[in-house]
Amino acid sequence: MFEQTTLKTRAKVELIDITSQIKDIVNKSGIENGIVQINVPHTTAAVTINENADPSVKDDIIMELNKIIPFNDNYKHLEGNSAAHLKSSIVGGNETVIIDNGNLILGRWQGIIFCEFDGPRRRKVDIKFVKG
Repeated sequence: MFEQTTLKTRAKVELIDITSQIKDIVNKSGIENGIVQINVPHTTAAVTINENADPSVKDDIIMELNKIIPFNDNYKHLEGNSAAHLKSSIVGGNETVIIDNGNLILGRWQGIIFCEFDGPRRRKVDIKFVKG
């Protein structure tokens, strides 16, 4: 089973909690047990699992990624978004979450976070289910 959702980002670099969207898609799927694979089909965006309780965690992640990979650093890529490609590669394009009794199995403070590194844009998130 495959689903795709879209979202519109509003900033150049932005971390968006998409946990509730993924939960809704899992609920609509009717799958009680298995896994859900979340994939971001973009080379300048990513997905991660991290704390979603305190919004300052997302701000700290952005701040540190921007320190490690600055926007301007004599990159050769002519499109001007090399930093976004590098951040996407480091964070990664997919996550897998267990579904048990219709629920996503995440830690108490964990959420599924979409990472925009070259926005604002309209983005896709692919969701694949495997029954288990």
